[in-house]
Amino acid sequence: MKIAIIGSAYPFRGGLATYNERLAEELMSKGHDVIIYTFSLQYPNFLFPGKTQYSEDDSPENLKIVQLINSINPFNWISSGNKIKKTKPDLVIIKFWIPFMGACFGTILRRIKSNKFTKVVTIVDNLIPHESRIGDRILTKYFIRPVDKFIAMSNNVLKEIESLDTVKPKILSPHPIFDNFGDPVSKEEAHRKLGLSPEYKYLLFFGLIRDYKGLDLLIEAFADKRFRNQKIKLIIAGEYYSDKSKYINLIQQYHLAEDIIQVDKFILNSDIKFYFSAADVVVQPYKSATQSGVTQIAYHFNKPMIVTNVGGLPQMCPNEKVGYVVAPKPNEIADAIFNFFNIHHQEKFIANIIEEKKKYSWDILVSNIINQV
Repeated sequence: MKIAIIGSAYPFRGGLATYNERLAEELMSKGHDVIIYTFSLQYPNFLFPGKTQYSEDDSPENLKIVQLINSINPFNWISSGNKIKKTKPDLVIIKFWIPFMGACFGTILRRIKSNKFTKVVTIVDNLIPHESRIGDRILTKYFIRPVDKFIAMSNNVLKEIESLDTVKPKILSPHPIFDNFGDPVSKEEAHRKLGLSPEYKYLLFFGLIRDYKGLDLLIEAFADKRFRNQKIKLIIAGEYYSDKSKYINLIQQYHLAEDIIQVDKFILNSDIKFYFSAADVVVQPYKSATQSGVTQIAYHFNKPMIVTNVGGLPQMCPNEKVGYVVAPKPNEIADAIFNFFNIHHQEKFIANIIEEKKKYSWDILVSNIINQV
């Protein structure tokens, strides 16, 4: 098939770009002709909360990526849609994660669909965002109208889709494993690379820091006095997309500066393997969630997880099988951390992870996409 993927890709950074690039690779491995149409402008700088939108990693090899789409220019939406329309792709795949893109993507898809030929499948991260704003529902409805079929990555999102569209086909296909960050390395090598002491065990909070991800709950949990004599440290690896002072104040309040390692930056794809290989357990203390790419990175590196019972996380991380599922409360998160390091189920968790992650292959996702056409 001739397939166009619309969305974030190199030179832009982040999980969305990584996902689209990995999906393109998988589709190409099945013999499909794939091109990614990414942004010439993704977000205006004043709307972007991070330090830069652009990747510092090397460009992906063997992928056709065209910078075409300006997310805030309606004339560009029309011209971009017309350009893609003329190529007559059999299938357009478009990821949806934020209503801000609804007007842009909805217009582009309408222009493409006017060729009466191309089918559109959307993979939905979030239909209703974690941090909602006025106009979200209108923009989302505008986006979904030209879509032919939906793929949800969690049951929660599937229900959201059904609340807005009861007619079009929709299926659940969980987020595949992020297996494109390299192979695991030994803990010794990871410790050396990151300058960590081998005398300690490490919790890892990974990814962009937004309030809904519950880092404050984890800091409060980690303040539990049981951890002060256990040689355990917390690594916070990710760039702040929310008010940093809130978290710094908590660290100071609980006198945790010596026990927390802050890596306040966007972690390069080439460095991700070192953080996960150094960690003993990955903690996702989210206050709300649909699914998480961090879960799928942890699976790739065979790392047990402590997650909260919100959104799709409990389905992705079965309790006492690949780690612990707890309520988003500091005392419950603290108990799970304590149990992890003192009940010694790590080997059992890792063995279960190796089996569990077989459910989350890119081959399954591609089959679900193609079968939807």
